[in-house]
Amino acid sequence: MDFTAIDINDPLIQKILLSVGVVVITYLIGFGIVRFINSKVEDFKRRHQARRITYYSVFFIILIFILLIWLDRPSTLTTYLGVLSAGLALALHQVLLNIAGWILILLRRPFGLGDRIEWNQVQGDVIDIRVFYTTLLEVGNWVEADQSTGRLVHIPNSNIFNASLFNYTRGFGCIWNEIKFLVTFESDWEKAKEIILETGYEQSEEEIEARAKKRIYEMSKNYMIKYGKFTPITYVDIKGSGVQITLRYLTTVRMRRVLENNISESILKKFSQEPNIEFAYQTSRIYRRSEEGSHLEHKKEI
Repeated sequence: MDFTAIDINDPLIQKILLSVGVVVITYLIGFGIVRFINSKVEDFKRRHQARRITYYSVFFIILIFILLIWLDRPSTLTTYLGVLSAGLALALHQVLLNIAGWILILLRRPFGLGDRIEWNQVQGDVIDIRVFYTTLLEVGNWVEADQSTGRLVHIPNSNIFNASLFNYTRGFGCIWNEIKFLVTFESDWEKAKEIILETGYEQSEEEIEARAKKRIYEMSKNYMIKYGKFTPITYVDIKGSGVQITLRYLTTVRMRRVLENNISESILKKFSQEPNIEFAYQTSRIYRRSEEGSHLEHKKEI
């Protein structure tokens, strides 16, 4: 290519050079601002939000300047948009849906950074919200009790219009968890129920219950919602192989596994000290007739 043949006085060349200059200068300014934010802001959440605002600002500034450079008159903007709108609607409909979803997320705020959500059948912690997709740090899946898998999941923002979204940390702020214990019919199930409920009260946190009451009161101003009980409670069911006692209690989503572990360990220790309480397990019973005609019973664990 003969660069000597390029006429810098050509309006097209001037627009190209000016556009490149705007992109480079604006990018360098944005890069410098991000480096300053990384070095001065210690709180990781505020640091990430500041970086996002910088990225968005750089993007819109570049877009505005490019439009001003390439549009000779502001009135021509309507003409350009009219010509391009039909083609863009067909060719970039998914991209436009993602942008619309991003705008809806910013305006309505169904979730924010740090929230634990389940969206489009993926459960995780929100670690980034961008123009086209939201990034989650996945929890659950093959890992039990809402523990992190370590995988990053990118979900297109267009799913906000057609996929169910569950937020574990907004609104109520707590979740109800249940642990089931099965004891034999011969056990003192009333004593077992007493021990389980007592353990639930020992392990439950008054702070969580107070927070839940406060948030329910605040939510009742906008939603038809009402709770009458926030303390642990037990339920008794008769099952085929024993009496099932279910402990229901409040916890935060990130403490669910820890609290369940503490309750289970405590109940195991207390049951071991009770001679009249035994855990039930499924068994099969086989009967054989002896030579004398009596029946011999054999148990076999499943």
